[in-house]
Amino acid sequence: MNELNRPQGAPGWITLAVVLLLALLCIGVVFYYQEQNESLVVYCAHDSIFSEKILKEFEQETGIHVEPRFDTEATKSLGLTNLIIREEKYPQCDVFWNNQTLGTADLKERGLLESYQGAGYERIPEQFKDPEGCWTGFAARLRVYITNTDQLAAEPAAIEEVLAGPLNEVAIAKPLYGTTLTHFTVLCDAWGLDRLKAWFAAQQKRGIQVTSGNSQVKNLVAGGACQLGYTDTDDYFVAVDEQQPVAAIPITVEDKVILIPNSVAIIKGTHKRKQAEKLVDYLLSEKVELELAKSQSRQIPLGPVDWEQVPPDVKQYQSEIKNAYPLTNLVKPREQTLAWLKSEYLK
Repeated sequence: MNELNRPQGAPGWITLAVVLLLALLCIGVVFYYQEQNESLVVYCAHDSIFSEKILKEFEQETGIHVEPRFDTEATKSLGLTNLIIREEKYPQCDVFWNNQTLGTADLKERGLLESYQGAGYERIPEQFKDPEGCWTGFAARLRVYITNTDQLAAEPAAIEEVLAGPLNEVAIAKPLYGTTLTHFTVLCDAWGLDRLKAWFAAQQKRGIQVTSGNSQVKNLVAGGACQLGYTDTDDYFVAVDEQQPVAAIPITVEDKVILIPNSVAIIKGTHKRKQAEKLVDYLLSEKVELELAKSQSRQIPLGPVDWEQVPPDVKQYQSEIKNAYPLTNLVKPREQTLAWLKSEYLK
């Protein structure tokens, strides 16, 4: 081929193509490392005084930075659940650490969770996790009657006698939020909505004190303003540590206790799936369940643990795990209960 027939400019196009390819490669590498170094956003409804320490330990062990977002005592779990729903098109959360399970199960029904069945999922009993792996429960609390022992013995007969009379010295948290919403959902499932409505109307008519949250119930009972209250074991143990005159016994519905686990789930659309999986497995580990059992909140481990390491005041509830009211199919009762309570409190 003579010089006149040689294609002109071919080497220039090849050089340009190579430059563009290298540029795209560099951009890809930059985005990859940005993603690896981005914070894992965790919406957390469990009390920050306990959960923040565990998330920090996860950071130290894995090098994955966690950016937690907490909610208020009065609206936690429901507030974060609603936030995830509002952010459906543009999710901001990667992992949801809820302090109960029913709101998380509702997110699954809405198609907002991703399935993951890792090592942590495998160690949790079937009754405390979603069969499809969209959420998993761990480290539970019990719903309990808390009594002021200067005024009332923590015995079923004595409590039943109080509940049969005037209730101006009995306290319960507003049922629109948190574990009291779970409690009411269980009652709705067991009794039906009409009976639940009639029961709560009768409670209010007889003067029951409806407070802002479970901790306020604990304060009223521990301080002697009320002799009896509906609360959770974690709040009860706060009063025990404060050496208040309190005792507690589990609340039962249809001869089952109301055992309310924390739950963890990966939010659909996360760009940090591998990091999210690592956090899920970490939270569902024996190490974390034991740490929460030993903390002031005294959470009850659900998976296999060395029970010799569990404090005696938590170990006493080990037998209740098999007697827990099933929480895996309560999405519809929760919807019914929540719709009714919103009509009562959000007029």
